Amino acid sequence: MKKILVINGPNLNMLGLREPSIYGNRDFKALLAFIEESAKTLGLEVECFQHNHEGAIVDKIQQAYGVFDGIVINPAAYTHTSVAILDALKAVQIPTVEVHLSDVSEREEFRHHSFVSLFASKTIMGKGFDGYQEALEFFV
Repeated sequence: MKKILVINGPNLNMLGLREPSIYGNRDFKALLAFIEESAKTLGLEVECFQHNHEGAIVDKIQQAYGVFDGIVINPAAYTHTSVAILDALKAVQIPTVEVHLSDVSEREEFRHHSFVSLFASKTIMGKGFDGYQEALEFFV
C-alpha cells in the first residue's frame, strides 16, 4: 500500500473561520476527514500534517525521505515565498502534487507565482476539498 504524506501550511487550520467566501464554511477537521476517507477509498495510507511554521514543514519533508511514496502539499502562503520548502522537496525527490483550495491564478497578483510548482508533478487549484482527492488519485 502506497504511503502519502499530506502537508497543509499556515492558516489552513483556520478553515471555516478564515475568509469563508474564498475557502468555504467547512472546517479543518472536515478536510482531514475528507482526505482520510478519500485515501481509504483509493487504497492509500495517508498521514496528515499541518503547521504554521516554515521550518517545521521543511523538517517534515526531510523526515519523509525513505518513508513516503508521495507528497500532497498545500503550502498556503508559503507557496509564494518559500524557497526552503522548494529546496526540501528537491532534496528528497518524492513525487509531489501541489493543491490549493482556491484558484490562486484568479487572486491577487502576488499569489500567481508558486515556488513549489517548480518541482511538483502537478498543481491543482480551485477545486476545494475535491482537489485533495484528485491529488491522491494521481498516486494510484
